[in-house]
Amino acid sequence: MNTPYESLVVELEGGVLRVTVDNPPVNVLDVRLMEDLTSLLTAVAPRPDVRVIVFDSADADFFIAHVDMSLIDDPHAFDEIAARAPAGLNPFQALGERLRHQPQATIVKLTGTARGGGAEFVAAADMAFAAIDGAALGQIESLMGIVPGGGGTQYTRARMGRNRALEVVLGGGLVDARTAERYGWVNRALPADELDRFVDELARNIADLPPGVLAAAKRALPPTSLQLGLLAEHDAWAEQFARPATERLIREGLATGAQTRQGERRLEELLRAVALD
Repeated sequence: MNTPYESLVVELEGGVLRVTVDNPPVNVLDVRLMEDLTSLLTAVAPRPDVRVIVFDSADADFFIAHVDMSLIDDPHAFDEIAARAPAGLNPFQALGERLRHQPQATIVKLTGTARGGGAEFVAAADMAFAAIDGAALGQIESLMGIVPGGGGTQYTRARMGRNRALEVVLGGGLVDARTAERYGWVNRALPADELDRFVDELARNIADLPPGVLAAAKRALPPTSLQLGLLAEHDAWAEQFARPATERLIREGLATGAQTRQGERRLEELLRAVALD
C-alpha cells in the first residue's frame, strides 16, 4: 500500500492495516507524526477493505515517546492542526477522540515505552496488548508541572477508575506491563515472544468476521462520552502550561537529555532531578 506518510510505514493485508510508527530518534509526537496519524485515520475511516488497524513501532524501545517538548519554543507549531480540531477539543485531544471513534477495530501492540501523548494514544485505542519485560506506560506530565492534556485524565479514569487514575497522573512514574494489565490500561500483558502471534491472530480473526459484525459490536459498545471531562482537562492543562515553572522544567529537561535515546531511558529520573534544582 503506497502512502504519503513520512513517519508511518503502512501495509494492508487481508483487511488488517498494519501501521508502524517510525519517527526517529524516539518517536516523539511532533507535528509531522500528528499530521500523519490524523491523515491516515481520516483516509481509511470510510474504506470497507480496512477492518482492523494494528499500531506498532519500528523502534522496539519506544512506541510514541510523548508530545514534542520543543513545543515550549514554538507554541504555534500545532496551530494548523488545532484549527481543524472539532470545537471544544485541543489538537491532542482531537487525535485521541478520532482514534476512539474510528469505525475499524484499533489495536496497539506495545513492546517499549509510551509516555504522555503516547500513553494517551494507547488508551484511546479499542484494545492494547503489551510485552512483559519491555513495555511500560506513564503519564509524566506532572513532572513537567502540568497535567495530561490529550485525553489522558479521562482515558485513565475510564479504564482504571479515579483512584488509580490519580495514582498514574500524580505519581508520574512508569507502569510496567503486568501492572498496566491489572489496572486495565492494557488488555493483556504477554511474553514478548508471544505478543506478535497473539495480536496477529486476533486481528485476522476480527477481520474475517461475517459482514456487519464489527460495526454492530462497535455500535452496541460505543465510546463513553467524555466531552465535559475533556473540556475540564484542557482548561487545567492550559492553565498549568502557562506557568513559569512549567517552562523552566521543560526547557531544563530538554537541556539535560529529554528526547534523546539516552535521556528517554531514564526520563522520570531526569525530570525529577530537574525539579529539585
